[in-house]
Amino acid sequence: MKKGKNPYSISFGRIPARFISRDVTVIDILDALNADEPTEMAFKLTGIRGAGKTVTLSEIERELRDDDSWIVVDLKSGGEITNDLVSELYSREDFITKYVDANLNLSAFGIGLKVSKKSPVSSIDVALRNLIEEIAKKKKKILVVIDELRKTDAIVDFIQTFQILIRADLPIYLIVAGLYKDIESVENTDGLTFFLRAESIEMTPLSTGIIREDYRQTLGLPYETAEKLANMTKGYAFAYQVFGKYMWDADGDEISDLVLAQVDNALAAKVYNKLWSELSETEKWYMSFIVRKEKMPVSELLELTKKTHSDWSRPRQKLKEKRIIDTSDRGEIRLLLPRFKEFVDGLNAL
Repeated sequence: MKKGKNPYSISFGRIPARFISRDVTVIDILDALNADEPTEMAFKLTGIRGAGKTVTLSEIERELRDDDSWIVVDLKSGGEITNDLVSELYSREDFITKYVDANLNLSAFGIGLKVSKKSPVSSIDVALRNLIEEIAKKKKKILVVIDELRKTDAIVDFIQTFQILIRADLPIYLIVAGLYKDIESVENTDGLTFFLRAESIEMTPLSTGIIREDYRQTLGLPYETAEKLANMTKGYAFAYQVFGKYMWDADGDEISDLVLAQVDNALAAKVYNKLWSELSETEKWYMSFIVRKEKMPVSELLELTKKTHSDWSRPRQKLKEKRIIDTSDRGEIRLLLPRFKEFVDGLNAL
């Protein structure tokens, strides 16, 4: 009988007790941020829902929050980004609070005291620049973190402001995380060339070898069961949590039908239903054939569907961009998501 609280979690937005760190990614970003002459001021973490973006962001934040030279600010994608950033800096940093109260009239933005001898600042962008210049004098740097990035007017305005600030050699840095389509939507906005060129880091699958060893140690599974379980996750971070959670609850050495049913239900409810709803009817139709095998030659797919390479070209690209299939091996299609066949079969059975 296992003791204690289940260390795995299927709740998005928080770090589980057990997780597999993307050490290389985290270290690379931290090294870049802490470089004496940084070559990158912004990073984009991309991946499907459940790929581990939020956990990676949280690891980076946790490291920098312990460093007095950094001010880390989490902002909501749907908020008034620049205004929220200035407000956060004012309320959290004593030296900024004192500076604003003595020098800036930000009453128009609901921030700080009204300085009667000073005219109200007309632009929040000007206020932000003044604050960062003051922060630079203290030899500190700002990291702005935005999870679940979505394109809004406030996001676009902030990134344009950010471009101006870094051209002025001010110590402000940015890390965002989001789904491919949401990141791409911002990248393709006119006037955001800087954001398009910012380093993009894809949350690739976790090592199944590391997952296997985690399951052996945490769940006490025999090698063969842990390896089979790890391979079933396909390295998908959310699936690693889901399989771990229900195997812990089952408290056994075998992957039972009940565990698989619970896993399938969680994957569908948390990820796959939404993903499927965003596919076109053509993409869904092709997937009904593709899921028949973990790997399928393109020639077999075209034979089954009675379609041509030209017909298949566009849905292939879209399914690849959505990270549902991998076509890196020439002439072959590979399913990327664990137990997606079971999900599609379940839909067809309705």
